[in-house]
Amino acid sequence: MKKLWQLWMTSALAVLLLVGCGQKEETPVETNGNAQQEQQATVEEAAFPVTLTDAVGNEITLEEAPKTIVSMIPSNTEILFALGLNEEIVGVNDYDNYPEEALEKEKIGGQEFNVEKIVSMNPEIVFAHESGLGMGEAGLQQIRDAGVKVFVVKNAADFNETYTTIEQIGRATGKLEEAQKIVEDMKAKVEEVKEKVAKVEAKKTVFVETSDVPDIYTPGKGTFMQEILDMVNAENIAADQEGWFIMSPEEIVSRNPDVIIVMYSYVDGIVDSVKARDGFDTVTAVQNDAVVQVDENLTSRTGPRLAEGLEEIAKAIYPEVFSE
Repeated sequence: MKKLWQLWMTSALAVLLLVGCGQKEETPVETNGNAQQEQQATVEEAAFPVTLTDAVGNEITLEEAPKTIVSMIPSNTEILFALGLNEEIVGVNDYDNYPEEALEKEKIGGQEFNVEKIVSMNPEIVFAHESGLGMGEAGLQQIRDAGVKVFVVKNAADFNETYTTIEQIGRATGKLEEAQKIVEDMKAKVEEVKEKVAKVEAKKTVFVETSDVPDIYTPGKGTFMQEILDMVNAENIAADQEGWFIMSPEEIVSRNPDVIIVMYSYVDGIVDSVKARDGFDTVTAVQNDAVVQVDENLTSRTGPRLAEGLEEIAKAIYPEVFSE
């Protein structure tokens, strides 16, 4: 079950093609007067009632900041906790494990969530997710029919859409200013990482795998991981194909990546297992001890820690840059 969940989580993040949301960068504040105006604008934007349109086109109107919240996916949960909503969160997904406070919350199920339990919690809003609509739309409609507001969060396909999601959830919960600060910090971390890898003269080739043999899935072009590899100045050896697909061990050996990144943890000793695959002793990544396992939660959950995930990927590929 754990393997199926992790595969579903990582593949769900890659369903959509990368699209820029056209979000404008914040303009520098030049005077105290401008700062006061911006602060006032923020207060006004966070005012209630507020009407928001979710990922499926439904308009949700909130008369005031919700006092009871259910989160149906780990990325939503991480955003809500980062916004300081620990007291308001009454229910979370079975797989929510960050922050530690999430482990103490009442569980509502995983992909197959418990509708009756959610309704019994009397949440003022439920934050669902677009990636779970295939299996969960009927259940979400039951929650709506029970009079509970359901906001379906968009399946963010890149960093810009992640920023938008955080600000949207912040606006819905009366925490817009906090959301904007989170986004500002994320952007600063992203720029810090990009500046460090910009000095790399020879790009390394990278193979990313999200499942073990016999079906080794890897992200190609048009995926969130492709954007991450582009941002850290690395070359994806699977970029000649679209989306997520299976690549055979023989093909991986043939393409001879400089680095192999393992984005799952359901197999004990997976790094050694990868190195021991037939023929992998000829792969540059194996010869140079550059098979690296990363925290899939950092790199797959489109929330406040995504910038840390970017840094982890960059360190896995260019450890020498970050040791300077």
